[in-house]
Amino acid sequence: MTTLRTERLILRPWKDADFAPFAAMSADPQVMEHFPATLDRAASDNVASILKSDLDIMGFGFWALELPGAAPFIGFTGIRPVIFHAPFVPAPPAQAVEIGWRLAPAHWGKGYATEAARAALAHGFGALGLSEIVSFTTTTNLRSQAVMQRLGMTHDEADDFDHPNLPDGHPLKRHVLYRLRK
Repeated sequence: MTTLRTERLILRPWKDADFAPFAAMSADPQVMEHFPATLDRAASDNVASILKSDLDIMGFGFWALELPGAAPFIGFTGIRPVIFHAPFVPAPPAQAVEIGWRLAPAHWGKGYATEAARAALAHGFGALGLSEIVSFTTTTNLRSQAVMQRLGMTHDEADDFDHPNLPDGHPLKRHVLYRLRK
């Protein structure tokens, strides 16, 4: 199982002890502002189980993010296949791979998302041999868009899309798409 290290962080497989702090993040309206809803403990545990399983099955995914010596779990960062149909997703068997992150608010504004994402991108383009990685978020999530820009990802308004898992008229339906090619 792959573990990635940066100057300040460890991107590692999920542990059972990560589920409780992840549930706290998932229930936090500030963390979940750009998602359709906060998650209760059962829904959060289900998501964490899926993310843990992805790493077991694929060897990559959304790794738990640890700040050694300070915090055993501050969120997650990583890459995984896009699991819904959208205009930017190629026809099977090809896949679009996204990079994403979610951190607890106490760890925002310290460069951790960018630092961890750079490690995940290097792994995706290096060990996994990917030629492109995308990232997407709501049009209102300017903090995540800033991370995408710091990573060197590019945005073309023509690629923006309506998220297929959200109903028409939902205020978060419209998403921006950023790309990075090897």
